[in-house]
Amino acid sequence: MHDLRPLPALKTASDFAGVYQNGKAYGSKLLVLYVCQPEKGREAGRLGISVSKKVGNSVVRHRLRRLVRESFRLRRSEWAAADYCVVARREAAGKSFQEIDSCLLYLGKKSETWNEGETP
Repeated sequence: MHDLRPLPALKTASDFAGVYQNGKAYGSKLLVLYVCQPEKGREAGRLGISVSKKVGNSVVRHRLRRLVRESFRLRRSEWAAADYCVVARREAAGKSFQEIDSCLLYLGKKSETWNEGETP
C-alpha cells in the first residue's frame, strides 16, 4: 500500500540554496537531481522541485511538478533519507509519467540513493 501523506517539501530559498551548495548533482537528458544530507535537527527526505519558465507555460510547469512529486511519493520508502532537489530541463516538457519516472529512477541509482530491494 502506498503512503498517501504529502511529501515534506523544501520551501524557502535558503533550503534550495543549501541543497545546491552542499549537495551533489546528477544529470540526465530530462532532469537534474541534487542530493544533500539534511542538517541535524531537520526533517529528512524533503523534496524540492524547480521548473523554469523556459520549460513552458504554467500548465506545463505544474504538470511536471505533479509528475515528479507522484514518482517520489509512490516509491517513498525506497529513497534514502536525504534532501532532494529536482530541476526540470526543457526536454522534460510534454513527457509522460513513465518517462519522468524512469529518469528519476536512473538518477536515483546513479546517485546511490535508491534502495531497490528495501520495500516494506
